[in-house]
This record gives sequence, structure tokens and C-alpha cells, in this order.
Amino acid sequence: MTSTHLGLLTGLVLGLAAAFGGFGAFLLVLVLGALGLLVGRYLDGKLDLSALSGRDRG
Repeated sequence: MTSTHLGLLTGLVLGLAAAFGGFGAFLLVLVLGALGLLVGRYLDGKLDLSALSGRDRG
């Protein structure tokens, strides 16, 4: 299991644990799952955040 998968699953489980039931809970789980996915992709090295810093590396 890659860090991407682990991050996505962690975000989904935490979202379910934090808010159980209703449409608001669905949106919260969706947001936390996406956040977990992004963190996992960053840890796998598949997400480059250097463009967000505004600095040139050259």
C-alpha cells in the first residue's frame, strides 16, 4: 500500500469518525478524503508543490 492509498484511507476514516450521518457529513468526508489523498501523493513524490511557492529554482 502506497502513501497515497494510506493518506486517502486515513482521511476517509477520520471524516467518518468526525461526522456520522447526513449530507454535511458526506461533504466533510469528501473534503478530508481529498486532503488525505493530496498528503499521500505529496509523500509519494507525485505532487509537486514548488510552483505554489512563487520562487524560481534556477
